[in-house]
Amino acid sequence: MSPSFRPAYLIHGDDHGRIAQRRAKLRELAQSQSGANGFELFEGDASARDTVAGALNAMTFAIGRRFIIVDGVERWKDKELDRLEAALEQIDPDTTISFFAREDGRLKAPKRLHDAVKRAGGEISAQENIKPWELPKWVVGQARACGLQLTPEAARALVNQVGERQERLLRELERLAIEFTEFPPAHSQATVEFDAEQIQELTASSAEHKAWTLADALLSGDPARATRAYLQIRDQGERLPGLVYWMSSRVRQAHQAARALDAGQPQAAVRSGLRMPPRAADQLISDAKRIGADKLRAAIEIIADLELASRGGGRRRGSEDTSALLAIQAITS
Repeated sequence: MSPSFRPAYLIHGDDHGRIAQRRAKLRELAQSQSGANGFELFEGDASARDTVAGALNAMTFAIGRRFIIVDGVERWKDKELDRLEAALEQIDPDTTISFFAREDGRLKAPKRLHDAVKRAGGEISAQENIKPWELPKWVVGQARACGLQLTPEAARALVNQVGERQERLLRELERLAIEFTEFPPAHSQATVEFDAEQIQELTASSAEHKAWTLADALLSGDPARATRAYLQIRDQGERLPGLVYWMSSRVRQAHQAARALDAGQPQAAVRSGLRMPPRAADQLISDAKRIGADKLRAAIEIIADLELASRGGGRRRGSEDTSALLAIQAITS
C-alpha cells in the first residue's frame, strides 16, 4: 500500500541534524514514489518565496504525485508571503510541498507560513533540541518507552557518561533495553530498574571496561590472569587510584552476593539484584559461591589498604605497582 501524504508540511526547529534526516528521508521517498520528474528541490536563492509560489501554480507533466521540497524558509518574512499563501490555498491535490526551517536565534519559520500550512490541511512538526537541564527528565521518559526505569540520578549519570546528543542517548537506552529486556517492549510499563552506579558501569568507556576486566580477574582465582590484566592496563597509562575503585566495586558486589546466598536468598533473586547482563551475573555468583563471604570480606580489607597506600597513607611495600601486585596475589591465591 502506498503511503498517504498531506498537501503541505512544515518541519522546523533547532535540531538541525534531525531536520536534515527528515529532509533526506522525504527526498528518498519522493524519488521512489514519483521518480526524478516528480521531485523538485528549492534551496538557497532558488527558495525565494515567489519562485516557490510560481512552481506551485505551474503545470507539470509528471505522472503520479508531485513533490516539492523547500529549504531555508527560516529566512522568510511574513510580509513577503502573499503569493505563496494564495498558491497554498489552491494547491493541486496531487502535489505535496514540504518546507524546512533550520531555526537559530531570531531565524524562525514565519507565523504566516505556519497558518498557511494549517489552512491547506498540512502538518507542522517541531524538531527541537532538549535544553541541557531538561535532558535527565527526557531520558527518564525515553527509558520508560524502552521498558526501563531510571532514577533521576541514573538519568543524570547517563547524560554525564554519554553526552547531550539525544540520538546518542536514545541509542544507549535501546542498547540497554536489548540487553536486559524484551525489545521492543510488549507493554509500556517499565520493568527493569537502574540506579546511577549501575548506569555508570553499564555505559563505561573503553578504559573503564578494561578496568572491569581486571576487577573480574580478581574473582577468577587465577593469579596469573589477574596479574596480566593489571600489567596490561597499567602499560596503557591507567592510574592506580582509578583501578582500585573498580576493583573494590566488583569485590563488594561479590561479597554482597555471597552474603545473600548464605542467608538463603534464591539465586534468581540475587541475580536480579545485581543489575548486570545475565551471563556476567551468573559468573559473579559462581565466583562468589566459590570464594565465600569471609574471604571476600578479607579481599575488601586488602583493597582498602591498597587504596590508602596509593594515596600516600599507610605503609607501602616498594613501588605502588609492587603493592598492587602483592594485593592481587593475596586476593587470588
